[in-house]
Amino acid sequence: MALTLGEIVAKNLRQIRQERQLSQEELAHRVGIHRNYVGMIERCENSPTVDMIERLSKALQVDPAILFKRSKS
Repeated sequence: MALTLGEIVAKNLRQIRQERQLSQEELAHRVGIHRNYVGMIERCENSPTVDMIERLSKALQVDPAILFKRSKS
C-alpha cells in the first residue's frame, strides 16, 4: 500500500535527522520548537505547515522538496 504524503514526510524527516546524527531534541532546538513536536511529526501524529517544513529543511541543510520525495523501495 502506498504511503500518504504525511507518512513520506515523517519517514524522510526521521531518516535525514538520523543521518545527520541529530537527536529530536537537538533538531527541535535548532528550529526553535519543542522536541515533542518533532516526535509527533515523525510519528505522523501532526502535519507540519509549509513554514515548518522550510524551517526543518534549513536546520537539516536540505532542499525542502527532499522531505516530500518518495523512496524507490
